[in-house]
Amino acid sequence: MKPSEIGKAYDQIVHKWTDEKFNRENGIEAHKRALAFLKDGKTALDAGCGCTGRFFDLFIENGLTPEGIDISDKMVELVSEKYPDLCIHHADICQWQPSRQYDFITGWDSIWHVPLEEKESLIRKLCQALTPGGVFIFSTGGVDAPESITDDAMGPTVYYSTLGIPKYLEVIAEENCICRHLEYDHYPELHLYLIVQKTVD
Repeated sequence: MKPSEIGKAYDQIVHKWTDEKFNRENGIEAHKRALAFLKDGKTALDAGCGCTGRFFDLFIENGLTPEGIDISDKMVELVSEKYPDLCIHHADICQWQPSRQYDFITGWDSIWHVPLEEKESLIRKLCQALTPGGVFIFSTGGVDAPESITDDAMGPTVYYSTLGIPKYLEVIAEENCICRHLEYDHYPELHLYLIVQKTVD
């Protein structure tokens, strides 16, 4: 499934995130745990930022200036209206090249939509985009081997992929990063998140 198709799928279901019933606490505790590893950070990137801005708010509260990137037209439109002073990139994260390094990067429930054949290069790119001591948090499927699936639970068909835990840890280590935390936060659901920190030379 092409990234552009993921963007169009999310255009169709943006109401799920703008609804008052949306749980704005989703992922917040995990991000607070990740932020605790960060020392003197100034910049943050939300990869697949969506439209709620809840992580933007958390970053700002912690003294970080956030940027966002998303492939969905509607998500970018809404979040740009809410945060007119922030830099929001409307782009495919796989093709986009960061022009700077960031102290904190999140890919919460977003970069798992990246095609499996592009997943490793994306993880490497985001690890490389960290400053020394920078922190990267992302969620993924908590399985052992590479896997991709499609699912229509939200309405339109959406694609997911994962490298599997051993491969993620291998790639992270090769990019001079350390896994500080790995957790199945909704077990027995296979929703996994990792907190990764760039080593300081």
